[in-house]
Amino acid sequence: QVQLVQSGGGLVQAGGSLRLSCLASGSILSINTWAWYRQAPGKQRELVANIASDGTTNYADSVKGRFTISRDNAKKMTYLQMNSLEPEDTAAYYCTVDWMLFTDQVLGERKAVDYWGQGTQVIVSA
Repeated sequence: QVQLVQSGGGLVQAGGSLRLSCLASGSILSINTWAWYRQAPGKQRELVANIASDGTTNYADSVKGRFTISRDNAKKMTYLQMNSLEPEDTAAYYCTVDWMLFTDQVLGERKAVDYWGQGTQVIVSA
């Protein structure tokens, strides 16, 4: 009924840019905190950035100054603008929502917790 749908990603040369997008689809009323995570082969998943409902942002040290997270509450979307990409940024990227409120046709207002997008691959060549 509700899901996160990602777009963007792909192959880029070092120093290039990409933008990832994530849409919360369904009868969404509100979204709390968006976040982007990534997982490189053989490595643990790590938080890249998050943005709270009041717009407060937080970034991993490795991406500060290069990546920007934003949100569009009206469109129920979040974006991750990635500049000055490095080969070390190569990973599968996932958008997440810690919780969101939505309308169920039968049950009315409901709360969805810990939703993840399908993931998108980012490959940065040297």
